[in-house]
Amino acid sequence: MAMSSGVGVNLEKAVRMCEQAASLGANVICLPELFTTPYFPREEDPEGRGERGSLLNTIPGLVTETLCDLAKRTGTVVIGGSIYEAGEDGLYNTATVYERDGRILGKYRKTHIPHDECFYEQHYFKPGDTGFQVFRTTAGMISTLICYDQWFPEAARCSALLGADMIFYPTAIGTVRGIEEAEGNWQEAWENVMRGHAIANALPVCAVNRVGTEGDSEFFGGSFVCDAFGRTLARGGDGEEVVLADVDMDHGKRIREGWRFFQNRRPECYDRLVQRDHAL
Repeated sequence: MAMSSGVGVNLEKAVRMCEQAASLGANVICLPELFTTPYFPREEDPEGRGERGSLLNTIPGLVTETLCDLAKRTGTVVIGGSIYEAGEDGLYNTATVYERDGRILGKYRKTHIPHDECFYEQHYFKPGDTGFQVFRTTAGMISTLICYDQWFPEAARCSALLGADMIFYPTAIGTVRGIEEAEGNWQEAWENVMRGHAIANALPVCAVNRVGTEGDSEFFGGSFVCDAFGRTLARGGDGEEVVLADVDMDHGKRIREGWRFFQNRRPECYDRLVQRDHAL
């Protein structure tokens, strides 16, 4: 999706595209990060401009009610991308998950919050307080992480250890005019790191990105699905579209039995992972 400044317009478009996906046979549908709004954290503002505008949502609220109805009408499991949530104790970047019968199964608040040029999210969102979440759905055990979470192997591993059969990443990422990709191709790294999570955890991964130009930001799309051994099953382009993939949900189980990534773990060796001091 490409997003406009109108929350209602974006929500209507999201519903239409989800209905299209369902008509093409989708069983599970995922929307992008902050799909009801422009990507407002492009602007550096210590006061958090978004909280004074019309961008905030509550849970429950209009968006969740609309997606509950959508899931029930289409008979699909829906991952509601993420929204700018006004919680009781702060503002969060929050994903919601819906069952086919229209129930909201719960929410996940983005854990890792980036803060660099044109991605000034720490001015707008508190770090998530839900912990990593896995939702039991009729399509399997689903975990949803959000955008910057995708760069952290710990998040994917925690989701897998909690029983996830698949991980979805609603995302808003692209290039920025005037900032060189000095490290290498950002889109390739973005896709490759998630393919690595799929392989290391023996589960399918789906990343759903926004598209379009917003100020100096060019969101590159490239939404994709890879299987539990990192093979890309489907990939979108840089325009609006519905991307569909058929996934063998038993594939990951066979990989775990054969490669034994989980049985051969050595948790007693991993203390360093939870220590704050580190060598740079």
